[in-house]
Amino acid sequence: MAEQNKLQPGEPKAYLVDMDGVLIRGNKPVTGAAEFLGRLREAGCPFMVLTNNSRLTPFDHHARLRMLGLEVPSSHIFTSAIATARFLSDQRPDGTAYAIGEAGLTTALHDVGYRFTEHDPDYVVLGETTSYSFESITTAVRLIAQGARFIATNPDVVGPTDQGIEPATGAVAAMISTATGIEPYFVGKPNPLMMRAALRQLGAHSENAVMIGDRMDTDVISGIESGLETILVLSGVTARGDIDRCSYIPGRIAESVAEIYP
Repeated sequence: MAEQNKLQPGEPKAYLVDMDGVLIRGNKPVTGAAEFLGRLREAGCPFMVLTNNSRLTPFDHHARLRMLGLEVPSSHIFTSAIATARFLSDQRPDGTAYAIGEAGLTTALHDVGYRFTEHDPDYVVLGETTSYSFESITTAVRLIAQGARFIATNPDVVGPTDQGIEPATGAVAAMISTATGIEPYFVGKPNPLMMRAALRQLGAHSENAVMIGDRMDTDVISGIESGLETILVLSGVTARGDIDRCSYIPGRIAESVAEIYP
């Protein structure tokens, strides 16, 4: 990372903030989230909202958050779909993919020059969608069995909603892995690739950055492995009793972002 891109000592810390379970839960904002974002802006803290959910584009996420009373520019939203597309572009520029997902994933892949095909693709790319079809999963299984590389945007097996948890990308990836015997490469959290890419976009350095998330197995561990200060909030899928089951601990625990001041 170029020296001029690093935050200098004494400057405000940069914040990587998970979205689901931290700022919103299902279709409702977390109490105090709008005020927390306001405090970051007032303190001059660079921040990026991260999400492993690859369904929506950054603009769609921006519009959704605005409807919930949270103002986050699309340029401050970094998804696992964007991280996946950049990774594939670095690995095989202008490649081909069979993609299972929605606009967030397909737009990100298209933006880096990827073409979509069901005939001998370089990759099968699995993302988030609310309408997984047996036909598309079967096609993915067959293409992987024939030699396509298996990539998934994130390993989350469940996600929080207003009604409770729902299956996510990791659960569907497990189904395909069971059928093919091939494990996917997950690009999103907890892979440090996503954290480093977001920090580069902010022009920030890990030594002066904070990761706020609601999951021990993705947010906290990726923050630790990337050298960031970590804060676990209990407004998402992790309960206080779950923390002792892990072999690592967050730097701090808060009930929600309402308790966090930069």
